[in-house]
Amino acid sequence: MMGDFGFGHMGFGWLFWIALIIAGFFLIRGNLSGNSSNQKTDQSALEILKQRYARGEISKDEFDRMKKDLV
Repeated sequence: MMGDFGFGHMGFGWLFWIALIIAGFFLIRGNLSGNSSNQKTDQSALEILKQRYARGEISKDEFDRMKKDLV
């Protein structure tokens, strides 16, 4: 009775703990590797500014003024 941790018979308690440990491992691993994958998608402020200008969100004057502030 003590070895099954209240999760039933035939080792299902151990299966639960093993699954929990594996899930925790992948969760931690995902968070740690998430930092490096975010670096691939990070854009510089100048690149974002160029994209906004290309989409027509800002005018040429606004683009030039903001670019001057960045550089």
